[in-house]
Amino acid sequence: MLNTVYRLVAPGRFEVEFSNVVLNKEVVIVRPTHLSICHADQRYYQGMRASDILRKKLPMALIHEGIGEVVWDGTGKFQQGERVVMIPNTPEEKDDIISDNYLRSSKFRASGFDGFMQDVVDMRPDCLVRMPENINPFVAAFTEIITVSIHAINRFDRFAHNRRNIVGIWGDGNLGYITAILFKAMYPNTNLYIFGLDRNKLLDFTFADETFLVTDIPPELRVDHAFECVGGEGAPKAINQMIDFIYPEGTISLLGVSENPVAINTRMVLEKGLRMFGSSRSTREDFEKVIGLYQSNPEIVEYLQNIIGVTISVNTMEDMKKAFELDRQNPFGKTIMIWNK
Repeated sequence: MLNTVYRLVAPGRFEVEFSNVVLNKEVVIVRPTHLSICHADQRYYQGMRASDILRKKLPMALIHEGIGEVVWDGTGKFQQGERVVMIPNTPEEKDDIISDNYLRSSKFRASGFDGFMQDVVDMRPDCLVRMPENINPFVAAFTEIITVSIHAINRFDRFAHNRRNIVGIWGDGNLGYITAILFKAMYPNTNLYIFGLDRNKLLDFTFADETFLVTDIPPELRVDHAFECVGGEGAPKAINQMIDFIYPEGTISLLGVSENPVAINTRMVLEKGLRMFGSSRSTREDFEKVIGLYQSNPEIVEYLQNIIGVTISVNTMEDMKKAFELDRQNPFGKTIMIWNK
């Protein structure tokens, strides 16, 4: 079966390439319908990764957040036309200790191999999760980033001590908003404080107990635990501020991605006996848990609809470039491509 793949060959430049999809009893063929642009995709598109990484990774089809419809299933596990959420992490082995998303042998779409910018995608059945019919497809399109938050919260539950009166989230962007929604749904009795740079963005966190500008935090304020959802050049200041405002023996969860090494106040980490841990990507179990939350807590989907930013129908490569440029100009919210290929 001949397939068309839309690969980024250089920053800002897509080209069409063709591949042969082998139909056998081990694969499911999915036609993408809604694709969501992530910051990682933008870093490739804008050439913001190191030159040696770009040389190694490109050409490559972008996008690791998306949903689609089953076109053909050789495994017999799905029906033609079923809507599915596509899982980008593809484990090659199982480990009793290390989670699939941290195994160095695992492959990740739009990072180590082609993402979802294709006419059809051949998937393993364990990399697909059925999507409930009543879920907004524009929200479902960015399920992957939601699973990243749920994965981090589950790890928090394992690592953090049980005094959870106040938890702070640093970051008022998409990741901070998603993490906050999920955390409040899972821990309704914990006071949730949001710390950000933009007063207007903070107004969207209507479900939080308190919001603060990072330039105006009361000096006496303290949190039991904290999540860092900032990343980039703002990460050092955010992490050090968290270290200052957290109680001793608190836990700091790091989620923000930074291209450069981050300097932190290790002296105070030692003095307070803090625990810091990182979380990245997610597993099938995280996807299943998010789908379950969509169904059991419909208000989560309602809140997530607030961060649907730009939606654009994509029919040509010019439309693809337009989508990435619109996303680049949009400081908040997810850009969703309606994939009409």
